[in-house]
Amino acid sequence: MSTNDNLHARTPAGIRDVAALAEVSTGTVSNTINHPERVHPRTRRAVERAIAELGFVPNQQARVLTGASSNVIGLVVLDVESPFYMEAAHAIERAVRESGHVVMLCNSEGELTREASLLTMLAAQRVRGVLLAPASTYDDTDRYTDIPGDLPMVFLDFDGGPGHCSISVDNVAGGRLAVQHLLDLGHSQIAFVGGPAGLRQFAQRARGAREAITEAGLDPETALLEVAVSGIGIQDGRRAVELLLESHVPDAIFCGNDMLAFGVYRGLVDAGYRVPEDVAIVGYDDIDFAKDWVVPLTSVRQPIDELGTGAAQLLLEHSSRDESHVHRQVVLPPELVVRRSTGRRADPLESDDL
Repeated sequence: MSTNDNLHARTPAGIRDVAALAEVSTGTVSNTINHPERVHPRTRRAVERAIAELGFVPNQQARVLTGASSNVIGLVVLDVESPFYMEAAHAIERAVRESGHVVMLCNSEGELTREASLLTMLAAQRVRGVLLAPASTYDDTDRYTDIPGDLPMVFLDFDGGPGHCSISVDNVAGGRLAVQHLLDLGHSQIAFVGGPAGLRQFAQRARGAREAITEAGLDPETALLEVAVSGIGIQDGRRAVELLLESHVPDAIFCGNDMLAFGVYRGLVDAGYRVPEDVAIVGYDDIDFAKDWVVPLTSVRQPIDELGTGAAQLLLEHSSRDESHVHRQVVLPPELVVRRSTGRRADPLESDDL
């Protein structure tokens, strides 16, 4: 092969080359890249095969300059190490894959300033839209009304009210389910271990716990001990036990998520307590590992697949810029999954371990 042939072989493929190989117009190739939902699946697959065969790489910078959004969806979460958010991210990625989109995962670490910086960066990249698990406090939703670049956004695991699209789980109902279960088992001294006080989800779960206590005719001031820690991981659960050991360890503990529950379990065992013989534990989220924990964990299940898939669908609708679009707030019901950590084996209908 001559030197000229080598140079020709290395010439990057262009959009016309893709169109010729796929036997479609350049406009169809452009739509497959920029608006895959507008292209018939069979045609889209033909174009995608041609892109792969030719090694064609779309010029994302040129798309930004022309004002076109990319095929990237931003996902901003509180903690990338959280199994809950990772399971949700997998569900979101599966939901957008068929439409030709990819997910960019970002970690706000629960900090408002970092969250704002990430939103500005994603807007500058002209992503298709953002799925956001906010680092906002309970009542602080107005800060999301002026998103940089008019960026389409959907709240994940957070009800942002009528001014935004959102999908969440009824956390108040989940808190009630957890504590009602403990009350039904005869526990009258219950602790709630929550994360940072500003996180809305944990505030709602605590509210549900208080409502269950009140509905049982007990005084939340005396029957429910609320323990706040600085994070939502295993070490934070251990820290909660240290705080309880300084005052009083109740006979049941409801944790704001499963990772806290794992830490609480470790802290109790290290201090000589048995679970569930001495202290019953309920978690929240029902992540995959909950059923395989040392003592299988009773947990309030969030429908994570449904949450992630629904969030992706809401964002694709919202970012289509259809004038008929109406913001929707989807609220999913939680479910209590009973396991050994609350002192009795689940009935076959209650357990997913069979």
